[in-house]
Amino acid sequence: MTRKEKGQLIEELTGKFTENPHFYLADGSGMTVAETNAFRQLVFERGLEYKVVKNSLIQKALENQEEDYSAMFGSLKGFSGILFSPEVGNAPAKVIKEFHKKNDTEKPLLKAAAIDTDVYVGAEHLTPLSELKSKKDMLGDIVGLLQSPAKNVISALQSGGHTVSGLVKALEERAQ
Repeated sequence: MTRKEKGQLIEELTGKFTENPHFYLADGSGMTVAETNAFRQLVFERGLEYKVVKNSLIQKALENQEEDYSAMFGSLKGFSGILFSPEVGNAPAKVIKEFHKKNDTEKPLLKAAAIDTDVYVGAEHLTPLSELKSKKDMLGDIVGLLQSPAKNVISALQSGGHTVSGLVKALEERAQ
């Protein structure tokens, strides 16, 4: 690969990291060709993108970012694949866990993950990352919690509507 081609690839990767606030670094070394193809297919089906790139090029592209991703540099050793997720931060973790379960394997391993500007390094973060709620899910939960008290008051008033109106009339008559 020529210096010019490397420069173009670094620019492309820099753009990918900028466009995708959520990305994971995974180690797929030791996977067979069939396993790799199955993993790529699963990634594609889930609407994610998977790219295998040299570690030095990944590091240079990360250095071009406004955010500080230097904590990830230590995990840029050996085989590195990048999973890009444009919208949902936990989608790559879910794909990796699903692949592990379907194929009864521990590969690919999570090396590091960046969700918005937070960096997680190490395979021990895979389960917690896969259980994260998306922004859409969190907003739905918040709206549901906010609506709950109002719904309870309305249902209480509707269920005892006759009793409440009778009570109000009795209080009104007593006041006169």
